[in-house]
Amino acid sequence: MPYIKLNDLNMFYEEFGKGETVLFLHSHFSRGLLAFSGQILPFAGHYRCLYPDFRGHGRTMCANLDWNSRMIADDMANFLDALEIKSAHLIGYSCGAYVGCYMAAKYPEKVKSLITIGGGAYPRADGAESYLPESLISRNDTDFIEDMKLRHYEAHKGDWKTYLRKTVFDWQSHPNLTEEEWSGIKCPAFFINGENDPFGTCAELQEKVPNAEVYEVKDGGHHPHFVGEQIDEINAMMLEFLFAIDKK
Repeated sequence: MPYIKLNDLNMFYEEFGKGETVLFLHSHFSRGLLAFSGQILPFAGHYRCLYPDFRGHGRTMCANLDWNSRMIADDMANFLDALEIKSAHLIGYSCGAYVGCYMAAKYPEKVKSLITIGGGAYPRADGAESYLPESLISRNDTDFIEDMKLRHYEAHKGDWKTYLRKTVFDWQSHPNLTEEEWSGIKCPAFFINGENDPFGTCAELQEKVPNAEVYEVKDGGHHPHFVGEQIDEINAMMLEFLFAIDKK
């Protein structure tokens, strides 16, 4: 799978399909394909699908281990430029939802549409500190620690403690768009949240972007697009949204 050099990054990404571009933006603790395994085949039959690993995550490499959601939004804009893609549909999950909102506000010419899953309008820090290295060690959560070491080894070069501290800080601090930034999101937008999602609601997002479409997933949680969740329903709705835009 390809790497691409972007300033200080050697960014890993995977690509499937042909057509208009959909850029998939993954969540905290995850990396490109892991967050969207259930979307690969349904979307690749219609679109060119790009799944990058963010700065600090997965197989993307950088000498500097610092990262946050705003930095990643700039990286994703540079990624599109490097591939000579003028604009793309964005689908962001959790942290990727924040990245997508930052991109739509700062780089409107690059964002054809924005879909978020499990996004929110402001930070929700509850529970974040339980993922600090010291907390995980104190409760002997070796399975999660080993998963993070393996999943992001290339990115953090074995420094999993710094990776987790950066993740927790980002979780506690984002999204933090200004009112001006929220009002700058003019592209077609579709916000999806489970009715039981603790990290955001359709109502708060539509208040920030009044022209957005929203859908609250009945009995849904934070990741209704996952295999075993409401995946068929969510995939169908996202594709319908994209098809309608591309027909215009």
